[in-house]
Amino acid sequence: MTFASKVAVPILKPTPENMQLAAEAILAGELIAMPTETVYGIAADATNPKAIAKLFEIKGRPAENPLIVHISDFVQLEDIVSEWTTSADILANRFWPGPLTLVVQKSEMIPGIVTGGLSTVAVRMPDHPVALEVIEIAGVPIAAPSANRFMQLSPTSAENIDPAIATKLAFILDGGPCRIGLESTVVDVTQSPPRILRPGGISRGDIQAALGIQLGEVPSNGDRKSPGMYARHYAPYGEVVLCDALTTEDFGLVLSEPLNENQLQMSADPIQYGARLYDSLHKLDAMGVKLIKIELPPQTGDWEAVLDRLKKASA
Repeated sequence: MTFASKVAVPILKPTPENMQLAAEAILAGELIAMPTETVYGIAADATNPKAIAKLFEIKGRPAENPLIVHISDFVQLEDIVSEWTTSADILANRFWPGPLTLVVQKSEMIPGIVTGGLSTVAVRMPDHPVALEVIEIAGVPIAAPSANRFMQLSPTSAENIDPAIATKLAFILDGGPCRIGLESTVVDVTQSPPRILRPGGISRGDIQAALGIQLGEVPSNGDRKSPGMYARHYAPYGEVVLCDALTTEDFGLVLSEPLNENQLQMSADPIQYGARLYDSLHKLDAMGVKLIKIELPPQTGDWEAVLDRLKKASA
């Protein structure tokens, strides 16, 4: 059975006409799914509290968990940000459009429901032509959290969107597989020095090189200015266990040579590994695997984002 036959929701190619329809749906308070370079997101007008409330309900997302607001150009920052720091300016000019989210002070235009009641907002400019075009046509900032149930695996293709989510949407724009495959790096630039709240598609080393300083540590006071800060997140339905090596009986992901047909060999390159991670876990879920073993990758800085996702999936 194909994905399209499982759900009663249109899956559309991102033609100019369909991207216009997407923008119109968003402005009418509806929800759609659209691709970004990181994962597929549920897109909603970030200035419409009713649409955002519906988004939280569909995902089963806690109200205190902030959303990321997506923009298509720097001009939109004037409406949604009340304070733009030097660090924010350096990082945005260096990495946007791209998989980098900046936490800054918000303006009154952004409703409190978007930010979990905080005075800050997480904002980014995605590096995907479909996302940028839809935001540009809509003319409003768009919230676009991953198109999954809270704490479940993010989809990196239209086919991997949970049917329970898909059936609640007006339609899905199918832009093919996501290039990055892991959520964006989130940097809190309201603090000095800035700090990474969630590792992702832009490395710690690249951010520190751009700023010329060492990043600060994330406080342990429980504040959540960003998505992805729960101990458990990004988890498949099967239980995940991290280990040094798999046996001939195990199902899962390996860096070494697979020992059976139920082991998927992953890349030794952290960027390529990250791009395939969620899709590989979706495949194991589709097989009905109850226990997923994952061979631990190297514990080095260039694997930080992958290790973060693996630890959260196995928590």
